[in-house]
Amino acid sequence: MQIKGQVALVTGGGSGLGAAVARELAAQGARVAVLDVNAANALAVAAEIGGIAIACDITDSAAVSAALDRTEAEIGTPRIVMNIAGIGTAKRVLSRDGIPSALEDFERVIRINLLGTYNVVRLAAARIARLEPLEDGERGVMMMTASVAAYDGQVGQQAYAASKGGIVSMTLPLARDLAQFGVRVVTVAPGLFLTPLMKELPEPVQQSLAASIPFPKRLGKPEEFASLAAHVVTNTHLNGEVIRLDGALRMAPR
Repeated sequence: MQIKGQVALVTGGGSGLGAAVARELAAQGARVAVLDVNAANALAVAAEIGGIAIACDITDSAAVSAALDRTEAEIGTPRIVMNIAGIGTAKRVLSRDGIPSALEDFERVIRINLLGTYNVVRLAAARIARLEPLEDGERGVMMMTASVAAYDGQVGQQAYAASKGGIVSMTLPLARDLAQFGVRVVTVAPGLFLTPLMKELPEPVQQSLAASIPFPKRLGKPEEFASLAAHVVTNTHLNGEVIRLDGALRMAPR
């Protein structure tokens, strides 16, 4: 699918990797709906790229449906859906005193990262399935965001690794399920990237993390993630796959 002239929806588009993807798609000629739970961030990115901003909690079905309604009304039905919204966390299952972690903390991460992603996929897919097919019978493409933690989860990353592992595991079934409608599904599993959250860490910590990456020995650039996201859209034969984008990084236990 060519990006130019298409409508794209980017969750988590108000900052970090999501903002980079929104910028890249807009630069290549897409009309972009920037969804983010932070309305101010969404507005800032949308204003920069000439898109529309929508405040949206991806775990809320009514909110996602409303966001899709508004997108359709203002710029059209999105054929490109980029699921990038999510949260990170680290909490040991037992404290040093042997006290178990709160189940609510685990549940929150699963709800946002895994259930929220699936919520957007299922609701957007219903809209895309009604569109006229393009070349090769393709109607749309969805990208989901996992993490290398799905494979190399570190100490304290039980909830995060489980949420991202769930995204990895549902990639192929979703691709098979939606194939009859001409909708592709691809997941990217990024490693260590220079996001706003990463930038808040002390410089020595950032350098230490970068040194753990085989090559190149630096943190990933959001623009590199966005470049891969754009390739997922334009390479029609790419489907049902999870792509690690990590500089050959394999995370240590801690």
